[in-house]
Amino acid sequence: MGAGWFRRSVLYPLEAAALRLALAASGAMAIDRASAVGGWLGRSFGPWLPVTRFARRNLRLAFPDLSAQAIEGVVRGMWDNLGRVAAEYAHLGDIDVYAEDGRVEVVGRENVDRLRDAAGGGIFFSAHLGNWEIASLVATQSGVPLTHIYRAANNPFVERLLKSLRAPVGGVHYPKGAEGARKLIAALGKGRYLGMLVDQKLNDGIATPFFGRDAMTAPALAQLALKFGCPVVPARVERLEGARFRLTVYPPMALPNTGDRAADVAETMRRVNALFETWIRERPEQWLWLHRRWPD
Repeated sequence: MGAGWFRRSVLYPLEAAALRLALAASGAMAIDRASAVGGWLGRSFGPWLPVTRFARRNLRLAFPDLSAQAIEGVVRGMWDNLGRVAAEYAHLGDIDVYAEDGRVEVVGRENVDRLRDAAGGGIFFSAHLGNWEIASLVATQSGVPLTHIYRAANNPFVERLLKSLRAPVGGVHYPKGAEGARKLIAALGKGRYLGMLVDQKLNDGIATPFFGRDAMTAPALAQLALKFGCPVVPARVERLEGARFRLTVYPPMALPNTGDRAADVAETMRRVNALFETWIRERPEQWLWLHRRWPD
């Protein structure tokens, strides 16, 4: 019995049990209270975690004129948002984006409805901003269930728990990998709709400008859109105050069509990164700065 056995047999179950307990505590509170507690925990303890060094490095690269004090303010805001997102998972099933309770302000609903009524498939994409899970709710609750691809958790107990938490988002979820890619292609081929978060680093992606420097960017969004000629719809989630949000669904992006597939893929992803950069500059504390987005 070695370290692997200890991790699988002891640490993994303990990690899952702690997560289950935290989610039960969040679920026992009203969503506003749970979000507030999660935000306090995030901003109180997150900045001290070793992983936060990546956020500080990324912020120095993206905003070279930002003072150290301002960077720390963004870091605290980021952890506040992450703590809230974690606490809100237990309440995803209670969020109706079209309810009159003011929880979610939806801008651009007509863009979802047009895509649904036209049929033929399409791609909704977003970034890790605000509570990004709400971006999928607007499609699901408009009668457009999505096919998602995601990075599976290393801990199989946590993975099963996360699957249950994503259930209110609707649609189907496939882990990243060759099989997941085949499922995405098959879904579009059948005229279905994809939901993609495309702001993370992919080591074997393509170098694409982001905040003035190249970042390795996953090209799958552009490759699929150009292959199937389907609409590509940006969706943005902003946290307004506490557990209240603005969800903006934009008209489909204009895609290049020069006949040079590699150039068109690169240009599409340049436009996507430029759009994300605009969103992030407006609310930097709401983006997930913890990824190693740029090369060392």
